Amino acid sequence: MQIFSQIWASVVQYFVQLWEEIQLAASDYHVIVDTLDIALISYIIYKGIRIIRETRAGQLVKGILLMTGVYLVVVMLQMRTTIWLLNRVFEMGILAVVIVFQPELRSALERVGRTKVVAGLTPWAHAESSIRRSAVWSQPIDVICEAAQRLSITATGALIVIEREVKLGDQIRTGVIIDAVPSPELFGNIFFKNSPLHDGAMIMRDGKVYAAACFLPKPKQEEDIDKNLGSRHRAAIGISEVSDSVTVIVSEETGGISFAVNGRLIRHLSIEKLRSTLEYYLIPQVKEDPKERKTGFFKGLIERAEKDKKGDGGKE
Repeated sequence: MQIFSQIWASVVQYFVQLWEEIQLAASDYHVIVDTLDIALISYIIYKGIRIIRETRAGQLVKGILLMTGVYLVVVMLQMRTTIWLLNRVFEMGILAVVIVFQPELRSALERVGRTKVVAGLTPWAHAESSIRRSAVWSQPIDVICEAAQRLSITATGALIVIEREVKLGDQIRTGVIIDAVPSPELFGNIFFKNSPLHDGAMIMRDGKVYAAACFLPKPKQEEDIDKNLGSRHRAAIGISEVSDSVTVIVSEETGGISFAVNGRLIRHLSIEKLRSTLEYYLIPQVKEDPKERKTGFFKGLIERAEKDKKGDGGKE
């Protein structure tokens, strides 16, 4: 009974100290700076939770939270030996986390690097980039769709990786440089079963077939992938996890067309769906300016009023 009363007294004392610290912080609160500081930290925590939920690090976080709870209890009870042991565990644990979860940390940093912050701050640059991409990719998208349809009919396996912002130099160096204008015939020759270049991935850059017979990385969590998926689909998922590239896959067994992006695989696509998906990822649409939208709205009202006026005049 005495132990429980001691624990309760420690808990009450802890929360009293916590409340005093909150009051002290509130008395020195700067509205603009501190609000921005809290908003930034909240956003970082939110993005961190989203990244953790998509990886195996979620189980690690649960273990850390459990150990933190145990640590708070032993600190309140002043259990010195256990406190010393947990301090050593936490000191070594930080280094162990960095080593064990190096791929997840690298992936998180790569996602931060791919954030479209600059594009959001400079909409005119985004519009210019959209026009340039439309000019570069409009015709190659038609070629990719036609080639995918031909390869699907003949059940010829194909793996077409399309480079976007993140450069794929490491993968390109494993293949053969081609740097050719795309055509359905070129795709057919490369992925023909007896072709020297058919075993591997084709990589497209700036609307051209840049390299072929390239090796791609394996998925990070290969054990979680459907066992029925072949090596092409697994390679497509692997490259989409480490870059912002998009990949078109044609199955050698079924002739089905799939699409990989951001570590996800979309299967059984029709040619029309493939075309719209490629256009969505390769030719970003420019958002309409609200001012232009208002101008267009009022302009439409004026034109309609003038039309009604002419109509009334004719009737009169």
